[in-house]
Amino acid sequence: MKFNYSIGTKVIFGNDCIRQNGKALSVYGKKTLIVTGSKSARESGALDDVCDTLISQGIAFEIYDRVENNPSLDNVAEGGMKARECKADFIIGIGGGSPLDASKAVAVLAANDMEPLELYGNKFKYDPLPIIAIPTTAGTGSEVTPYSILTRSDMQTKMSFGNDATFPRIAFMDAKYTESMPWEVTVNTAVDALSHAVEGYLSRKSTPIGDILAVEAIKSFGECISSLIDNRIGREIREKLLYAAMLGGMVISHTGTTIVHGMGYNLTYFMGIPHGKANGFLLKEYFNFNYDIAMVKIDRIFQLLKIRNADEFGSLMDVLLPDRPKLGREEIAKFSFITMQQRSTLSNIREVNKSDIEEILEKAFMFSPVK
Repeated sequence: MKFNYSIGTKVIFGNDCIRQNGKALSVYGKKTLIVTGSKSARESGALDDVCDTLISQGIAFEIYDRVENNPSLDNVAEGGMKARECKADFIIGIGGGSPLDASKAVAVLAANDMEPLELYGNKFKYDPLPIIAIPTTAGTGSEVTPYSILTRSDMQTKMSFGNDATFPRIAFMDAKYTESMPWEVTVNTAVDALSHAVEGYLSRKSTPIGDILAVEAIKSFGECISSLIDNRIGREIREKLLYAAMLGGMVISHTGTTIVHGMGYNLTYFMGIPHGKANGFLLKEYFNFNYDIAMVKIDRIFQLLKIRNADEFGSLMDVLLPDRPKLGREEIAKFSFITMQQRSTLSNIREVNKSDIEEILEKAFMFSPVK
């Protein structure tokens, strides 16, 4: 047994955690840039809580609320310029995965005179500005990972960068901020969290400690399934989902993801399918593909979810994630090629090649037996 494990983020979890812990922000400086999208921070109440807390601590702030859904390199470059112009001492990211991921890129670009494409080198002359993360969804776990996932139009996909310096310093996690999410978004993001835990658990890079966190995340998701199906999602369920998302983020902060994310990015980039939903469409065939190599772990996942096999899991996803698309052979060939360019593909527990990816996509999206 040999491994390294650390988390660079302090988690403060609970109701009203921002207002009750405002002093924790004062150590990072006298001015901050709030990085967010156009809606979720305001609708959730998180932005009001943050602004009031900053005022109470005598911290000046400006707001950059132009983060796109699936932010691009140009988008984060604009945010980085805004941070430099306002002379921010630290960055506060509020929102789902897109604003949190963007906040990490903005923090790097605020401190370094570099082209956004250089972010992927993961080497920065100066440390990024400190990052505070406040999630308003329960899915990405970005609040406890170093990763920033940005859209690469030049490669027609999404790719991540990140190192130890891009871990948020603090994650303020309050489930009430997720209550403004509609049912579909709640489900999609919950499945994203499940995917993180599952992929980290089934990664070549899995560790004993990470496996403990993954099992706890999967168990927590399993305890929420009936409530998700029936749309009975109160504060207790939302706390469990937020907890599961945080744990999933902690898992992939060390393992990264696998082929599910690599394949799913294509569905998001080319077809506009939300990220978590795209992953959910793929998980049944992912289990089938890896089963002979990871039987014990996959059976443990099914046990935690209180199902018997991959077919039952697929039926569950069909209930939670309607409107599965159909792909043609040209799309499958293209998506498979792009998936094989992703670094995460190398982490899959079973060795994979382009024909394997094609077969998984055929089984998931062609609605006919593969010959």
